[in-house]
Amino acid sequence: MTQKITRPKHSAPTRQFTVLLSPTRRGARLARPLTTAHLGDWGLPPASAAHIVAELAANAAVHGRVSGRDFQLALTTHRDELLRIEVTDTRAEQLPIVSTPDQHAESGRGLLIVEALADRWGIDLGPVPRKTIWAELDPAPRPLHRVAETHDPVSHVPALHDA
Repeated sequence: MTQKITRPKHSAPTRQFTVLLSPTRRGARLARPLTTAHLGDWGLPPASAAHIVAELAANAAVHGRVSGRDFQLALTTHRDELLRIEVTDTRAEQLPIVSTPDQHAESGRGLLIVEALADRWGIDLGPVPRKTIWAELDPAPRPLHRVAETHDPVSHVPALHDA
């Protein structure tokens, strides 16, 4: 019996950015401004993505560190309908675990933040010795455009109108 495993297939990427960073605190810190700059250039809101990248890069530097091996940050958009964030390190044997830390703990909340901000996230193993932690964000709904304010005579509250 042959079993086929299928994964969601995304269209060809519209935009892509990939960089290797040193598995140090400095490399992890650099991941966030690089993400913010590229998403800003692409016209995408960087806030949630920057938080996710910061957490995944910190995990790669702390838990995925192997001397002499960098970690990779990749950002990919698909027709502005999806942003995929990937952080790859070379410690496949060190899988992340989502846990609820003690309320006084100073660390251990990174994947809880990723889980809260991402629409989807997961782990891909391989090729050996790599693992990739990925998160996907769907675009935020378009905000209402503030064209004119009128006042409701009954409640005296400004009413917003869509363009």
